[in-house]
Order: sequence, then structure tokens, then C-alpha cells
Amino acid sequence: MRPSRSLRSLAALLALVLSTFLSPARGAPWAAGTRADSVTALVGATLIDGNGGPVIADAVVIVTGKRITAVGRRADVHIPKGASIIDATGKFLVPGFIDTNVHMSLYSGLESLVRYQDRFTDIAIEGAQLQLKYGVTSVRDSYGMLKPLLEARDRIDRGEVPGARMYVAGNIVGWGGPWSYTFTGTRQADLSLFQEQMNDAVAAGAGEELMGMTPEQLRVAIDRYLDQGVDFVKYGGTSHAFYPAMLGFSEPAQRVIVEETHKRGKVAETHATSPEGLRIAVDAGVDLVQHPDATDAPIPAETVRKMVEKRVVCAMLANTITGKPWADLQKKIKQRADSMKKGDSTRAAAEARGDTSRTYADSVVARLLRERPLRSRTTAETSRDSANRAMLVRRANAEELIRAGCVVAPATDNYRGAAPEFERQPKPETQAPGIGTLLSIEGLVELGMTPSQAIVAATKNGAFAMRMSDRLGTIEPGKLADLLLLAGDPLADIHNIRRLTLVMKEGQVVDVARLPLKAVFYRPVAKTAP
Repeated sequence: MRPSRSLRSLAALLALVLSTFLSPARGAPWAAGTRADSVTALVGATLIDGNGGPVIADAVVIVTGKRITAVGRRADVHIPKGASIIDATGKFLVPGFIDTNVHMSLYSGLESLVRYQDRFTDIAIEGAQLQLKYGVTSVRDSYGMLKPLLEARDRIDRGEVPGARMYVAGNIVGWGGPWSYTFTGTRQADLSLFQEQMNDAVAAGAGEELMGMTPEQLRVAIDRYLDQGVDFVKYGGTSHAFYPAMLGFSEPAQRVIVEETHKRGKVAETHATSPEGLRIAVDAGVDLVQHPDATDAPIPAETVRKMVEKRVVCAMLANTITGKPWADLQKKIKQRADSMKKGDSTRAAAEARGDTSRTYADSVVARLLRERPLRSRTTAETSRDSANRAMLVRRANAEELIRAGCVVAPATDNYRGAAPEFERQPKPETQAPGIGTLLSIEGLVELGMTPSQAIVAATKNGAFAMRMSDRLGTIEPGKLADLLLLAGDPLADIHNIRRLTLVMKEGQVVDVARLPLKAVFYRPVAKTAP
């Protein structure tokens, strides 16, 4: 039975009172002057509250301490005496954005891991600060080195450093580290001691050995992993980046993982990149599927229907199948088609001119083919030639999931990879912290969402994915004041989400120009001479 509206209102009021009067004042330089009872009024903006309904013109939002205390039209909201006023006239106010799949820790690249092994926490904090710089106020880190991720999360939560709010999974349960067979197909006999140590640091006691356990042994292992302080559990429903994607855990084993995670009140999610792997995970009761669009074949309609009915969150990699990546693929396809067409026309012209050398060559080839029929193409050859098919399948899957009404949230998979001094080409911005998330939100519109639906996906649905709907995702009294001011209307043009003029996290205006405070990985390096 749901509590009555009056009881829910009382609970929200109690939470507000506790937040206002019991939260400690922050002592960090970027939060100077912030008190638990400080009041800020954002006045005059057009409010897009994240619920997907009508906007509120000339709105006022009152923030007391960390939380929103009043929302409405200017004529209906009392601005407390002494409140700090932020004039938002002509601007558009939206909730802070949420990315449901990032990788803020360093977990790959032998040279980078060796050189930066004493900076792992700094790298995670740097990534979280870049997220915040672009208005991404919360992230779910779904694979990485657990210890530095927990340290970065906790330092941000304590207010020691600024950064996007981090929810951390650590390892993908059942997989190993960067040089494991399950993650990269690496032969274990060829590893150095350092590589083995890094594998163990990422696996954090929940690696490949769990795949060989009985369901009851698995319960104990999952509980032990949860005890390390993770915020949610992600497990390998299939293998990582291989074709074909092999099934990971059995159906009973997946149910055990989900059950034990739910007992702690946490989200259970999976990486499953085959249609059958996806079906098993959905039947096991997962709350979220990372990049469900990335299956190696079209998703069956029955699986899509189940995902809609069960409100399974589809954390979608829209940034990698829209915008520039999609335009590049279309250009490649057109060039190939034009080349084939040009070849046909060249042959016809040669025949019309009586080009005997060309026609003679053609006749010889034709005779050889008649005498020695062309062999059948192997499956591997066909697979190699159809590498572009993967993006076509992913794009079609994403469009169908959106069309069917799945709960969709942006998930960029953004990560740094190699240190800048070790990379040959700059990493594409589609997977860079912050800007990658904005590209993903824009990509959802390209895939069929309205701008309003894309904003709901990036705010309300993101909070739902974090099980924080009572605290985040919309602009309503009682919610944490994670707010963004935009200079343009994102409902008229979703690209206006890039026109950021103010970022507020938990009631504190962030000086984004200073972020990241300490550049470690995301820094310019000297260009190589041609």
C-alpha cells in the first residue's frame, strides 16, 4: 500500500529539516560561505523540471542549504528576506544530468598503469570534475579499479574536492582485470607479475573464479563483494568484446546474483551482448542493462516487451551510434556504393569504345571463372567484410527500444584509456568525460526521442537507475539542488544543452572554469612533428 499524500509530504518535510539543520558546513575553498541555512533564489528562468510536462515561464526556485524548498511561478513563490538572488531571466533551468555508465579509474594500458600507479585516485577525481564541468552532476561508474574509485567517491561526498556524485560498482562480477581472458582474451601464461597484480586489483575478489561456483557458493561470494562498499553490482551476463558473445553465468547463478544484490537494496545490472544473454538477464530480474543496443544480432520482440513491462533501464550508448560516428559510417557506405557504380560505368564505357585490352581481360576472367568456379566465401571472411553491420544492428536496436517505450538513460562508456603521452591519436570526444554525455543526450533525439524525452532520460530516468528518485532527477521541493542554467532552449534545439551558464550541485554554485583542479590525464601534450 502506498503512503498517503500527507504522509509523503511529511516525510519530505522531515528530510528537508534534517538536511537543513544537521548537514555540516563545508570548509573547502570552492564552498566558502556555504551554510546549512543559506538561502538562494533563482529567479526568472523558464523551468524544465525533468518530469516531461509543461514548462513554467518566469519561475522561481528557492534553495535552502543543499535542497530545493520551493518551486513555482514568480507570482506564487515567496522569496525569503536576505536570500541570495541569481537572476536567471532569459535562461532555461534544468536538473543536473546523470550518466549511467562511465569509467573514471585507470584500468588499461601497461605503460600508463606503471607510470601512474600512485595517481589512481587523482585520475578518478579528475574525471569526476570534468563531468561536473559540463553539467553532469551524477555518474554511475560501472567498471574500474575499486579502491581508488571508493576513495574518490568518498572524498567528493565529504566535500573535500568538487566532482560529480559517484556511484561505484568496481569490477564486473565474473570477469577479470585488463589482461584477463574474459575481458580481453589475453593468454594468462604470458603475463608479467605487474599485469597479474593489476588484474587482481580490478577483480577485487569477484573475478573469473565466481563462474565456477555453485549457486550457494556464489551467494557467499556476492555478499563478500557487497561488503566492500560498492553502490551497485554489475555482472558479466556474456563475455566482453568478443564475437560471438559467450554466455557467462547460468540462469540460476544470475538469479542468485540479482537476489543477493536486491537484499541489500542495491541495483543489479548486467553486460549482455547477445540476444539470448539479454533474455536470461531480464528473466533473472536485473534492474538495468548496460548498452542493450550492442547485441550481436537484433533483439527479439519478446525480450523488448519484457524490458518494457519490467521497467528495465536501458543504459544506451547513443554517443557511439549517432552524430559523427554515424555520419562517418554513412559516408563510408556512400563511398563504397559510388565506387561500385563508377566501376560498372567504366566497364560499360570501355566496351562502347571498343577497348580491346579491357574487353580481352574481361573475357579471360570470364573463361577462367567458367572453367574454375569461384570457391564459397568462409564465414570468417563474411564477418570481416561486414564490420560495419555491427553499428547498423546497434542503431536499429536502439531505435526499437525507444519506439517500444523502454526506460532509457544515457550511458557513454567514457574512459581515458592510455595517458596522453602514449597515444598516437587523440581520443574522440564521444567518449570524453562530460562532453560525451552531452553528445549521448543529443544522440537520443537523433534516435527518435523528443528533446523533452531526452532530458527526462538524462535526469529523471538517471535518478531511477540510481534508486535515488526521492533525492535527484527532477526540480521539486525536497530534492537535492542539482541545477543547470542554459542560455538557450533545449526543447527547441537539444544542442542548447551545451550552452551552460551555471552549474549548481547540492545548493553550491560550482566554479567550472577551475575544473579540473589538478590536471593528471586530461592535459594537452606536445604534438609530434610531421
